[in-house]
Amino acid sequence: MSSTLDLYAPFSGPIVPLDQVPDPVFAGLMMGDGLALEPLSGTLLAPCDGVITQLARSRHALTLTAANGAEVLIHIGIDTVKLDGAGFVARVGEGDRVRRGQPLIDVDLDAVAGKVPSLQTMLVIANSEQFSIPRRAQGLAQAGQSHFLTLAAGEAISLRQSAGGPERQGEATVRHEGGLHARPAAQVQNAARAFQSKIEIEFNGQRANARSVVALMGLGVAEGDVVGVLAQGEDAEAALAAVRQALETHTAAGHAPTAAVAQAVVAPLADGQLGGVCAAPGLAVGQVVRLDAFEMELVENAAAGCDEMARLTDALSQVRDDIEAAIADALRRGMTAESDIYAAHLALLDDPELLADAGAAIARGKAAGFAFRQAIRAQCGILAGLGSQLLAERVSDLKDIERQTLQALYGADCAAPQLFAESILVADDLAPSQLTRLPREKVAGILTAAGGASGHVAILARALGIPALVACGPAALQLEHGRQLVLDASRGCCNPQPDSAELARAREQISAKFQRLQQMLANAQSEAVTVDGARIDVAANIASEQDARDGVAHGADGVGLLRTEFLFIDRHDAPTADEQAQAYQAVLDALDGRNAIIRTLDIGGDKEVPYLQLPQEPNPALGLRGVRTSFAYPDMLDAQLRALLSVKPLSRLRVLVPMIADVGELIRLRQRMDELAAEMGVVERPQLGVMIEVPSAALLADQLARHADFLSIGTNDLTQYTLAMDRCNATLAASIDSMHPGLLRLIAIAAEGASKHGKWVGVCGAMASDPQAVPALLGLGVTELSVSPRLVPEIKNLVRSLNLAQCREEARKLLTLSSAREIRGRVGEVWPAA
Repeated sequence: MSSTLDLYAPFSGPIVPLDQVPDPVFAGLMMGDGLALEPLSGTLLAPCDGVITQLARSRHALTLTAANGAEVLIHIGIDTVKLDGAGFVARVGEGDRVRRGQPLIDVDLDAVAGKVPSLQTMLVIANSEQFSIPRRAQGLAQAGQSHFLTLAAGEAISLRQSAGGPERQGEATVRHEGGLHARPAAQVQNAARAFQSKIEIEFNGQRANARSVVALMGLGVAEGDVVGVLAQGEDAEAALAAVRQALETHTAAGHAPTAAVAQAVVAPLADGQLGGVCAAPGLAVGQVVRLDAFEMELVENAAAGCDEMARLTDALSQVRDDIEAAIADALRRGMTAESDIYAAHLALLDDPELLADAGAAIARGKAAGFAFRQAIRAQCGILAGLGSQLLAERVSDLKDIERQTLQALYGADCAAPQLFAESILVADDLAPSQLTRLPREKVAGILTAAGGASGHVAILARALGIPALVACGPAALQLEHGRQLVLDASRGCCNPQPDSAELARAREQISAKFQRLQQMLANAQSEAVTVDGARIDVAANIASEQDARDGVAHGADGVGLLRTEFLFIDRHDAPTADEQAQAYQAVLDALDGRNAIIRTLDIGGDKEVPYLQLPQEPNPALGLRGVRTSFAYPDMLDAQLRALLSVKPLSRLRVLVPMIADVGELIRLRQRMDELAAEMGVVERPQLGVMIEVPSAALLADQLARHADFLSIGTNDLTQYTLAMDRCNATLAASIDSMHPGLLRLIAIAAEGASKHGKWVGVCGAMASDPQAVPALLGLGVTELSVSPRLVPEIKNLVRSLNLAQCREEARKLLTLSSAREIRGRVGEVWPAA
């Protein structure tokens, strides 16, 4: 039997890389690896010989098992399970043996297209961990004639199901809309993979391996059906609970939106300059430090008697420990962007295809390092050739994993490079672990031949404030070590041969900016008082104790918003009241006597909080979130309120409640806080505020202010709700402007309503850090601005240049204008420096 299997196009139409389909389950390879296409022909053809082992009741999907054991799943369209078979006619049944090119399903493309988000059809290998895909087609496919992809057999490294051990069984009612179709089956599979036990699902006298998406779909389980769950092994009890939860978690059949990637614009270049994409803005002068990855010479074949698989496993374990330590260190320093990148690297270590390819090469007699590099480079080639810039930018992450693993295997020298006082790091692409281990004070800039604006190094560079120019092409690798250059990342260019005049100009600009920042920072601890004597508090938006310390260092008058979500997400159980109390107390202690506004949990169906079983919603922004979620989970709300009431001293605490829509919700929460305080014997109460982010709350501000101690305007959500524009929709980004006259009028109404009861109003959204918005906000009656810690000095400096009386007079005029463009134009005329 041939070691490879060629699959042919099931439809005619343009081929689409799987990562680009508008469904996160398929795009994320949760169902398996493969390809997709846009169908232009109306009959699904068999891609190879095999047996139909599963046919969906709605006829929108089937599984064909080939002679080599490959489970070929073909899923026609997105959300087609909702059509309940309308528009689909099956020509075959389960158990039928078919030949390549044989008609399988007729599809009324016109009828189906008008009822679902997409007709894109996915062909995936459900058991792809057992195979590699050395060839994938591109371009336009002809049904039954064009090669689609090639499968090659591999030996996967996978978790074995444990034999024997305790047995546990139970029942679960399937709550997934449409039953156990593709995506819900993948969720059950993911839950089962976390355990060693053998786990099976039983329905109508049939059993299926919970780790097999194909087998689960083959049971024909509908929404509301009761299934049996059987687990056997040392962790059977926990496995049973996790799989039951995955079965009983309600999900809609809808698909999640895919993220858009912004495209950078490169400025026109002068002769001799290098052009690229601005990954992090700024200007830098420095000397080139070449960081080209060291290409270690590797022995191809394993030595006699050497257990290469064990060596690779040990090395991967060491790298995993190192990455986990780096994650913990980043979190301690409050560097969430850095920790997220390391978490992505951790996931790459466990990639089944990488491990399967390396394991297969070792089985053929290759040495561990050679086998792992070969597997990494094969994946790099695939990612680079998929046509997705976002995935191509993950190549550097894979190479970083390769470098770390080889160092663990062979003890390669990983000493940091020698840096100049002002270093411009130059490489084909920079590994995140290389950047984070270098002394920040010596890194002036970054220039790479490859990479992109959404790569992990770009994210880190922005977080660290390092100018970075990426995707400069091969010419970047011609820059010799030690050469002095001027890097203008903001303009997308670099001059590798600056003359003395340009060097002087660049240094003067850098020095002037630095001096301005230093002057602002030196004055940051002073109050922000307007020219005519009005004090404005400038506080910090934070998410951790380290952020609080950073805010104090930058002159924050307090904390204007502590987001408590960081305690609740990325974990398997809710934080206890004691755990929360310790975190809140640590923030208050870090503020050196300043006040802190702590917002109660603002979370909804768009966040991954497995222990809450939040429903997936077609529009999470309008669903269960903020105080609504807190009321839906009263025990969790009580735990958070108890933790907040435990903070000392309560006189420095303000509690902020998100997503309040009317006064009844505020009264309900205050009453519950009073009840818990009485139970705890707490006499003092913290101030209680309302977050104004729903238009109804702004309109009812006078009613809310009667019962609240303060109001804080969340302009991010208030803007999207007022303008009916999703702030996460990239196509609407240019139209979403908080300076819209409708929003300014709502802010004016809120401020006026608060003033009737002598209550103060703050702004904690992005608008507070917009220099053009600050004069308008002060003029409308805002007396507190809360911004990111590093922006505090700049906003304080701006406030000190303003005359409050003038701000009030001009704000009244701004409310008569008809567009955000007009308003910004007027602000620019009155306050040119803003």
